Amino acid sequence: MTGSAPLPIRELAARGIPFALLARDGDTVELLTGDVVDVELLADIPLVDAGGVAREVLALVPFRQVRERGFECHDDGAPLRCLVVDAHTALPRSEVVAELPSAPVPLEDAGFDIADDDYADIVRRVIADEIGRGEGANFVIRRDFTASVETDAVTAGLTWFRALLEHERGAYWTFLISTPGHVAVGASPEAHVSAEGDVVTMNPISGTFRHPAGGATAETLTEFLSSTKETEELFMVVDEELKMMSAVCSDGGRITGPHLKEMSRLTHTEYVLRGRSRLDPRDILRETMFAPTVTGSPMQNACTVITRHERSPRGYYSGVAALFTPRPSTRSATADEGSGSDAGSADAPTHDLDAPILIRTAYLVDGRLRVPVGATLVRHSDPYGEVSETHGKAAGVLGAIGAVPRDQPIEVDEDAPAAEPAVLADDPTIAALLHSRNARLAQFWLNPQDATGEGPFAGRSALVVDAEDRFTTMLGHQLRHLGLDVDIVHWSDVTDAQVDDAELIVSGPGPGDPRDPGSARMRRMREVVGRRREAGRPLLAVCLSHQILADSLGIDLAPLDAPHQGLQKTVDVFGTPASIGFYNTFTATVHPGTAAAGETEIAADTETGAVYALRGPGYASVQGHLESILSRDGMTTLERLVAHALA
Repeated sequence: MTGSAPLPIRELAARGIPFALLARDGDTVELLTGDVVDVELLADIPLVDAGGVAREVLALVPFRQVRERGFECHDDGAPLRCLVVDAHTALPRSEVVAELPSAPVPLEDAGFDIADDDYADIVRRVIADEIGRGEGANFVIRRDFTASVETDAVTAGLTWFRALLEHERGAYWTFLISTPGHVAVGASPEAHVSAEGDVVTMNPISGTFRHPAGGATAETLTEFLSSTKETEELFMVVDEELKMMSAVCSDGGRITGPHLKEMSRLTHTEYVLRGRSRLDPRDILRETMFAPTVTGSPMQNACTVITRHERSPRGYYSGVAALFTPRPSTRSATADEGSGSDAGSADAPTHDLDAPILIRTAYLVDGRLRVPVGATLVRHSDPYGEVSETHGKAAGVLGAIGAVPRDQPIEVDEDAPAAEPAVLADDPTIAALLHSRNARLAQFWLNPQDATGEGPFAGRSALVVDAEDRFTTMLGHQLRHLGLDVDIVHWSDVTDAQVDDAELIVSGPGPGDPRDPGSARMRRMREVVGRRREAGRPLLAVCLSHQILADSLGIDLAPLDAPHQGLQKTVDVFGTPASIGFYNTFTATVHPGTAAAGETEIAADTETGAVYALRGPGYASVQGHLESILSRDGMTTLERLVAHALA
């Protein structure tokens, strides 16, 4: 830790000095002070001074930074705010608690900015108009709990920070960040991304169990863990974060878990993803903006859907607080090359990154309290169930900071010695329920794996055309594991020459209606698929591109009665049963029992006629996502289809 003896926290507040308080372990509170600098881009975060000396920086990254990736948002101008640290001191937690104010902070005019019935209507529209039309698998739509606060903002923030230290448990970061005109205080359960040395970690959390009065028990938690909705919701966000990991890590990322994230009033389920990368941490942060648990998937279209259905900008909600800490400039001698280029030379000063998601956070600006909360909407969401989830999340924050009455604990014998809260994950029934989830998943992503350059297609190459679903990064990693040299190019950038010259074209998945004549993306993907078919050159088409290929062969396309977003099915793929994950709203359909159309073989459902795969001279296609964690037989099926296309 750096710096001399710090000023008392209350004196910092009284003098208007910017500061941050971070509780990241059970014993200490870190006090950071320094100057505030607002910058425009992540690349502008000032990690080195004018003399090239590495600096520690705590950055508040607003949701509007998704513009750096070309994504849509309501742009409120919220600054990318950097606290350039000149003093960083560890203080005993007990001493910090004793110093902080504890008088209640009254709230006035408190309530949600969107009425319950109106929010339920938004949920219905998103399910029908977005998920029901193939725009994505899940979307997070927020509403804000707001109130007036007459207490000085920093005093209120310090009071609530004390309450979090005293009453919250299980948070990844408990924090208060005070900068001119803005106070943020919260207890985030979720690390979005961290980088230590060359190891990158992400922590997708999904599913929310609100503890009943008296606390959670193994019995009350069992029903939650047995819920298909909650299980599939977590699988979908793991898939989405693996897309990000595959973009920044040379080894694609390995998943471990699932685990319970047990907090004072809420319990979540989570996985941990780890991989290796040599990218600058600012580039890692950019490529992973932002967590699907607070946006949806696929990410780009989720931002568009959020813009359509949320009535106001997000500010810092669903962004991150990112702490960049200088570390020795030498990198691990065994570090693998990342998927992109490093920013700067190998011996340039660089930093570790620790970046929790800005959720479970209260914001104070100009006398107004704002607590944003969101619900993850999926194909079988119940509108008023999602309303209830937002109430539970808001109550979790407000109860934790003492702004509303806390849940009452079970009555206990006051003469009995105090006991630590039970760790429910240790219960054998709960542990078995958690472990059973992995039986459904692809071992490829559960086991250590790397693209070694060996494999059945070593020495051959593929060009993957991205149609705005970064499942292509996972697909590219699997193809590399099979030995192929892989490049990924966006649909708007791929040239006709590239389409003609590639040894194998993998035409990728994407959101939307493949029949839409007004979509430039659909037109270009049709051109890519048609050009390869006409040339008789090897082609593998996935999901959206499978539908486009089927349409070009004269096979009918239609929306499904119920979207297959995040659905696992065992289907027949040319005589071999395969457990595959599906993320589709539209399907190609033939008369049940149809096995061929001209020179094209068809693998279809024997009852509905839904087409699962096609193959013909130089081409193959699949409706499911062989790269998904839901595809237990993904790698073997992918190898079969690639072999057919290349043959």
